[in-house]
Amino acid sequence: MAANSVSLSGKCMSEASADAIPAARARSGGRAGKRAGGSAAFEQPPFRRLKRPFAPTNIVSGDQLESIHRASLRVLSEIGLDVLHEDARRIMKEAGADVREGSERVRFDPDMVLEWVGHAPSEYRVHARNPEHSIDFGGDNLVFAQVASAPNCSDLDNGRRPGNQKDFRNLVKLAQMHNVVSATGGYPVEPIDIHPSIRHLECIRDLATLTDKVFHIYSLGRERNLDGIEIARIANGLSREALLDTPVCYTIINTNSPLKLDVPMMEGIIQMSSHGQLVIVTPFTLAGAMAPVTVAGAVVQQNAEALAGIAFTQMVRKGAPVGYGGFTSNVDMKSGAPAFGTPEYMKAQLLGGQLARKYNIPYRTSNTCAANAVDAQAAYESVFSLWGAVQGGGNFVLHAAGWLEGGLRASYEKMILDIDLLQMVTEFLSPLDLSEDALAVEAIRDVGPGGHFFGTQHTQDRYRNAFYSPILSDWRNYETWAEAGSPTAVEKANRIWKERLASYEAPAMDPARREELDDFVDRRIAAGGAPTDF
Repeated sequence: MAANSVSLSGKCMSEASADAIPAARARSGGRAGKRAGGSAAFEQPPFRRLKRPFAPTNIVSGDQLESIHRASLRVLSEIGLDVLHEDARRIMKEAGADVREGSERVRFDPDMVLEWVGHAPSEYRVHARNPEHSIDFGGDNLVFAQVASAPNCSDLDNGRRPGNQKDFRNLVKLAQMHNVVSATGGYPVEPIDIHPSIRHLECIRDLATLTDKVFHIYSLGRERNLDGIEIARIANGLSREALLDTPVCYTIINTNSPLKLDVPMMEGIIQMSSHGQLVIVTPFTLAGAMAPVTVAGAVVQQNAEALAGIAFTQMVRKGAPVGYGGFTSNVDMKSGAPAFGTPEYMKAQLLGGQLARKYNIPYRTSNTCAANAVDAQAAYESVFSLWGAVQGGGNFVLHAAGWLEGGLRASYEKMILDIDLLQMVTEFLSPLDLSEDALAVEAIRDVGPGGHFFGTQHTQDRYRNAFYSPILSDWRNYETWAEAGSPTAVEKANRIWKERLASYEAPAMDPARREELDDFVDRRIAAGGAPTDF
């Protein structure tokens, strides 16, 4: 990403003396200069398939990891899970699980579970309707997906409010516009002004048309899965046969912790895996609430639940794409409220990643915080979450941009803050230039002792894009910043999301595909959509 240059009142940098540098900084406000003070063209790096250039951190030894692995297998074989979906129990029994007549409890032989898990692919591509936005899972690949499933949204102008279609669409547009957001994550906010029977049809059509990136389908019943898969198939221009071997969408399967697999989640695996689409199995294990109070015990339970779900995807269809999801955190033992971005959360992230690598399965984690405002807490908890995600070897980071209030709110300003953080992470992960020219021995020779590098040709050739230029950081001196009204980061984020949204342009879509997609969605809406309890 290009950095703003140091302004020297229109003069070439080589004309400046060392004495002129402090004055020039005062006039321009430092490196951020014009960017920090007011509106400027929004700068961002191009969309890219990000890779982690270094090995992830192993938080425990091999022997310690094996003890967690074996404890998880004991849970599966000795305790088992309740599986509420009758057909899923039948599939599991045919695959070798211990399923007894008249009981929902299913127990899994360790060797049988590991054999089925072994069929899961270790790396694969999920295709977007714009091929340039397709994403790779597994290995050293890293994908950032937008916040998902928040019931509320907020911005500085209108405050906190229930989700609605307008905000849903606005947030989806922001995901499309920012290259560091690799994929949408689901409904960034739940649009409760659309009836639940047709909400999935309206929302997935928007995801397929307002963006050209990979999108998520909720597993909330057979009809919703099949409708979402069909919309994804049409949007990507695939035959039903080609779809089976071409992942184009994904679903998150949350186990009903502790140790329960419910009907909608199992149906979601059956439909998505049988159609060759990506399933990410993610236990929601909060230590002290739905899981043991110790991080080790919570991760043992997470691992047992994840292995059961992952094995089931392969029972449905061998080789179906699947991800290992970790979402273990702790609760506030004073109030019972979930806590995120904590040291315990980071430890669980690293441990989950180490287990996923043991099974050679792509790893999903999240960017989270428990803050109720876009403040210092929101920033530092998100930084901790991203640190744990990257160091833990995360391949897919859900809720990467926009998450606030423990996931109960999608925030416009938080989305801009997170995009800045994600771009910083991306820049940090970019390999260092260690070429002979970058080592700069000749530049050092030219300057010599006691000089400065502002006027050297080496600097002149590189200063425009030498460093990352932040979206929100303000590098002006105090006087210049105060004269500009003392703007805060959240105030700048508020201005930026509105400027960005005003410049949104819908991605092109083949007219024939759009006509077919609209025809399908309109017919399903006219037929009443999916059944509900309302």
